[in-house]
Amino acid sequence: MVRRISPHEARELVEAQGYVYVDVRSVAEFEGGHPEGAYNVPFMDVGASGMVANGAFVAVMEKVFPKDAKLVLGCLSGVRSVRACAALEAAGFTGLTEQRAGWGGAKDTFGRLIEPGWSGAGLPSAAGPDPERGYEAIKRR
Repeated sequence: MVRRISPHEARELVEAQGYVYVDVRSVAEFEGGHPEGAYNVPFMDVGASGMVANGAFVAVMEKVFPKDAKLVLGCLSGVRSVRACAALEAAGFTGLTEQRAGWGGAKDTFGRLIEPGWSGAGLPSAAGPDPERGYEAIKRR
């Protein structure tokens, strides 16, 4: 069972316990703003008719991270990251934690914010392409 944590708890794991934050949003979303130091491996990509699965997601993660790596996965609101954790867990990854409020915050069924995300919590952030941790750089490893 993957543990779900708040943005503040995620920051603590990354800063004090050696976890790596993996942002599973699209490249464009990542470049618009992301947790400082995060890696970008999109679980879904933007296609002609909306979001489509990134068929290389698990393979890229396996290439970059050992299966026992301590990882925190986050997305925009905690939906894609849950699915990404399930895919990685099925592939044998064991050190997974999911950041439940994502970048933009968790919302209820009416679209009301129920928990601020990383951005809304005012945690350290960056924007733009990352030459070392962006998806294009990661795919070349």
